[in-house]
Amino acid sequence: MSERAGSAGSNGRAYSRRLARILALYVLGLLGFIGALAVAEQQGLSRHWIGPIFLFLTVMAYAAIGVYGRTSDPEEYYVAGRRIPPIYNGMASAADWMSAASFISLSGALYLQGFSGLPGQAGGLAYLLGWTGGFCLVAMLIAPHLRAMNLYTVPDFFQVRFGGRWPRVIAALAAVMCSFTYVVAQIYGVGLIASRLTGVQFEIGIMLGLGGVLLCSFLGGMRAITWTQVAQYVVILLAFLIPVSWMAYKQLGTPLATMEYGAQLRKISELEEKLLASPAEREVRQAYLRRAKEYEARLTDVSAALERERTVARERIQQLRADNADVGLIVAASRELVNMPRDESAAREQWSREMRENYDRARALGGLPRHSQPFAGDPQGTSEERETYEHSRRNFLALMFCLMVGTAGLPHLLTRYYTVPSVAAARSSVAWSLFFIALLYLSAPAMAVLVKYEVMNTLVGSSFDALPNWMAQWSRLDSALLSVEDINKDGILQFGEMRFGADLIMLATPEIAGLPYVVSGLVAAGGLAAALSTADGLLLTISNALVRDLYFRESRRRATPEQRVILTKFALLTVALSAAFVAALKPSEILPMVSASFSIAASAFVPAMVLGIFWRGTTRAGAVTGMVCGLVITLYYLLSQVDAVRALVPSVLLVDGLWFGIQPISAGVFGVPVGLVVCWVVSLFTRDKSALNAA
Repeated sequence: MSERAGSAGSNGRAYSRRLARILALYVLGLLGFIGALAVAEQQGLSRHWIGPIFLFLTVMAYAAIGVYGRTSDPEEYYVAGRRIPPIYNGMASAADWMSAASFISLSGALYLQGFSGLPGQAGGLAYLLGWTGGFCLVAMLIAPHLRAMNLYTVPDFFQVRFGGRWPRVIAALAAVMCSFTYVVAQIYGVGLIASRLTGVQFEIGIMLGLGGVLLCSFLGGMRAITWTQVAQYVVILLAFLIPVSWMAYKQLGTPLATMEYGAQLRKISELEEKLLASPAEREVRQAYLRRAKEYEARLTDVSAALERERTVARERIQQLRADNADVGLIVAASRELVNMPRDESAAREQWSREMRENYDRARALGGLPRHSQPFAGDPQGTSEERETYEHSRRNFLALMFCLMVGTAGLPHLLTRYYTVPSVAAARSSVAWSLFFIALLYLSAPAMAVLVKYEVMNTLVGSSFDALPNWMAQWSRLDSALLSVEDINKDGILQFGEMRFGADLIMLATPEIAGLPYVVSGLVAAGGLAAALSTADGLLLTISNALVRDLYFRESRRRATPEQRVILTKFALLTVALSAAFVAALKPSEILPMVSASFSIAASAFVPAMVLGIFWRGTTRAGAVTGMVCGLVITLYYLLSQVDAVRALVPSVLLVDGLWFGIQPISAGVFGVPVGLVVCWVVSLFTRDKSALNAA
């Protein structure tokens, strides 16, 4: 026995040393590749080639790992053979976790919302605290207990713990629901980055990135995904730390951004005071206010206003033609006429949106809060300011709660801890995950501060004729990412005349800071790696839930394990194409889509899962009713705030306004306690001797 144990330990150490050598060679090769491209850029390599080279070679590297890790063995496909060392599983979990939302949008949220947030949005720090705290819940409450049960999927837990079909069915459907919302956001990020790197259309960029996703997850399942995510984490880490360290060195004389960026916070506060007192900024605010009131006036009689606008546009085209004006002006005027709303309903929707946006931009600092204030509003101010302060603080805490609890319930994240050899390794793996995530999360606030200082200190006050090319390129890609307008006609860029989308800040950071374009390519490759790594895990989770937990369990069809793996692969392909279609519609920014999935996961899984682990009295009826009630409350509150739903469903059936001022992004704050209480109460009333023995 001791000889066999010694042999196993020796084999394990040899396996770990071999993995360490492979990882070291990969890191050195990646650094050499970046250095070679940097030298080539200095020697005159066009930036039009740098982006496609980064995209092609990194995706091909991931695809090669996916092909090498291909398997049809169920144990390998679903849980990577349960032999991933904790440190590598921690890296894979960090890559799985550092989704497009974390990599692309988190710094943007901190840039736009500051620490305090806006009246309708919690501050960016809520994401950092909520997501990081969620891993503590995973380590203490969930991961070790699930690993001890030797399961394959999260719905397996509900099947084993409670028995019957409904706990598993509800868990599988909830897993599909929250994961599909999440994966749409990742594929949207893939399209955004791929189109920027290559210059192709957004929809084609989606398909290019999707090919890399499928080559990794389709062929090798969890085994291929794990090692691909380890490789992707290295790219993500370099892509985040290199630009933020470079910017810190440029502005502060030290690369230690997380230690020194506080000095820039004080400078930003001084620049904010200057902007608030600037006459030019006041002119910009007044111009946006006038435009907002014009849209508001149109909305009083939409039909007449729409006809009047069309008449004015036709007369302008006729006048340009009569004056033999430049063809470009005539074409632009004709395009403006064609793009006008087609009917009264479309006009009302568009003008209402424009009115709200212009009222926002008519506020101080272009509608952005002061970066370092703790919450929006003022606890010592007017009644309106006190109410804003209270709602801001309440939404901050609500969002942080939803993100923490949602992290503990995300199926694609929990499945990662099935891949380690033991329960102790699962705990160690969570600790490594926290370490690798902290390396990046501690830099996100620094990134936002350094970028904002660069914008305020360098871009503001520039001539419109001398604006950098990257601004025109990003605005052409999507006006929601970047819009710039000389609204006061002075030829000078004011802070209020720029509007950045949250998804732009990280991707455009190297260009904003004037860094070499090879760094822009690296950042885009890092964002692509973050989106691909999370999409891989999500697609596998969805396909497993559909095939393994629903189709074969419900139909009771007999099939070999290999046949189940094959069907799972084709389900994965179908789900990926469906998510790509939805992402091509550009339904929202990445961060709101991802945050909604956390509320769904929190309310559907966590109450029944935690009670099922720690309380023997939890019954099947209690789990089912708790899951359904929590999920229904969350979805009801979420969907009641969606404009498309409000247009189709009678208003009497929907939520009228907000409950306690809580934004829909934090709907889980209602679903989780309802699910917990219902699960507990129903379990008390349905407990019997046989149920207790079964538990």
